[in-house]
Amino acid sequence: MMRCFRPRSSKLPDEVDKAAAVGEKRQLVQSQQASRVFNGDGGAGGQQGSKYEITRIMRPDDANIVGNVHGGIILKMIEEAGCIVSTRHCNTQEGDRCLAVLARVEKTEFLSPMFIGEVAHVTADITYTSTHSLEVQVKVVAENILTGAKKLSNKAALWYVPCSLKNVDKIMEVPPIKYASAEQEEEGRKRYDAQKLERLETKARIEEVVPPQPNSEQHTVGFSQSSLIHLVGPSDCTLHDYVHGGVTMKLMDEVAGIVAARHCNTNIVTASVDAINFHRKIKKGCVLTVTGRLTFVSNKSMEIEVIVDATSLVEAEKGKYRAVSAFFTFISLDKGNKPLPVPVLKIEGEDEQRRFEEGNARYLQRKAKRMAAQGRPQ
Repeated sequence: MMRCFRPRSSKLPDEVDKAAAVGEKRQLVQSQQASRVFNGDGGAGGQQGSKYEITRIMRPDDANIVGNVHGGIILKMIEEAGCIVSTRHCNTQEGDRCLAVLARVEKTEFLSPMFIGEVAHVTADITYTSTHSLEVQVKVVAENILTGAKKLSNKAALWYVPCSLKNVDKIMEVPPIKYASAEQEEEGRKRYDAQKLERLETKARIEEVVPPQPNSEQHTVGFSQSSLIHLVGPSDCTLHDYVHGGVTMKLMDEVAGIVAARHCNTNIVTASVDAINFHRKIKKGCVLTVTGRLTFVSNKSMEIEVIVDATSLVEAEKGKYRAVSAFFTFISLDKGNKPLPVPVLKIEGEDEQRRFEEGNARYLQRKAKRMAAQGRPQ
């Protein structure tokens, strides 16, 4: 019969206890440090948990046939980071557990293209909270891990509202954050008031989409207009069984890309996205009709209106409703990723002419803002 003996320690019992205490303390400090890194440090005026980062490498299935990462993939990562940091922040208080739901995405600029093999660093930071909503600023940095070069790829601002897990129609209160200064809080309040007003204006502009005429002539609105049908499944949804905002934005970018490619017949990339407004929730089991159509074309860019209509398979009596809407801007590129001239859009009918003039006004506004940001005279 074999016996196992525990080796005797050369230390006295008191020394063993002290060593164990020191080890436990060291593990606690390391755990707290790791927690701070994972949760994010809000910096000056911030707080623990107000920042979050997603990092992953871009794969071939994330990009088009020439290696440019789809804008929809980037938008989906942006929304995932925003949802995580918002949900985590809203559950730091007592009461019902909740999930942050995307309500609106402000204008999003695609500053630099991202390619297969680059690493995307998506950082989300809570910058303003109202009673029932919060603003998240997101930055996307693309890193070439072979050369170490980094570039700012995207910036976006998203607005979330926390919905109770017990009752999805119940909007929870948002815990306040600490601001670095009174000016920072005031600027956030101005952004909150502006987006609230624009959301109300957008709701009033909802109109039906007319299907394109068969055998439409090339370079007309009807020729490039495209639709995508998607059944919302479990993998598309949150804990509430409502679709993730990032999933919807990815579908919208795909449709806009098809429209742009049909019009130009070249390599195309997302240049920017105007505010994306989420009018109503989309539940699991809904059939989405994502439609894109050209509204304006300049010399080197295309504005594409994308709308998402939803119909429930199990509650068909409720009918179809408008869920999301936005304007995407695409550019045409040559083999060296240099901008190409865009074919002229042929306008047919008064409605297309009206949308073209509205698109021209938005184009001039975007151009003026861009020049003002660069410090150039308008």
